[in-house]
Amino acid sequence: MGGFFLSIFKTRAMVIRTQDINENDKLLWLFTEKLGKVSAVARGAKKGKSRFMAASQLFCYGEYVLYKGRSLYTINEAQVTESFQGLLKDLEHITYASYLCELIQISMQDEESNRGLFVHLISAFYFMKDEIVDLEILARAFEIKLLESTGFSFDLERCVGCGTKISTSDYLSLQYGGGVCQNCARANGMRVSFAAFNALRALSRMSFQNIYRVTLSPEVKEELYKILSTAISQNYFKKPKSLETLNYLKGVIINE
Repeated sequence: MGGFFLSIFKTRAMVIRTQDINENDKLLWLFTEKLGKVSAVARGAKKGKSRFMAASQLFCYGEYVLYKGRSLYTINEAQVTESFQGLLKDLEHITYASYLCELIQISMQDEESNRGLFVHLISAFYFMKDEIVDLEILARAFEIKLLESTGFSFDLERCVGCGTKISTSDYLSLQYGGGVCQNCARANGMRVSFAAFNALRALSRMSFQNIYRVTLSPEVKEELYKILSTAISQNYFKKPKSLETLNYLKGVIINE
């Protein structure tokens, strides 16, 4: 009989990337509640009357039944909960949605379960769908929760050099991941404004479900973007590309 056993899993999941395999089938990258990030074949998903057509679209969120053969998952059943196809209506929404999915891809190993991060991702998509949150603030808050969920959280309560409790700081050590007091050496990090440091700490402390209540100045949002982009690139050894086009277009518009 051998040692092979067919494994079947039912889990909530979101489609974070798709790729055509042939004229009928698609390969989906799913971020699942139970299994973490996995890739699965949706057979016949490109056919007009396929039962998997809707469930195989980018950003689709639903219940998926997956079975794993010797080396690959295959979708056996799928039920759409929310397609989030409305996010495709404009460049800004599709860019930020793609960016959050790309963050999952670069930060998570295959089949590494992280239910808390899964909940944050789904919540972020509902915030975008309902248009109740500033997209830049949403992205910064998600980046913070991502870093925390994968073991790279900032220590913003005590100096990472000497352990002294700090009320604020104007320097972040990227090497040790946290604020530095006035008495400690400053190296391998970056200067930040007190406003940006305080905003970073407030977002870290805050429940993700309350992010829609936050307002920040354009200057602080820009500073947080630089801080968190640097942290993500250094910790995951990859630089997400999804926001580059949008940032370029915004720069062109601002400079016109």
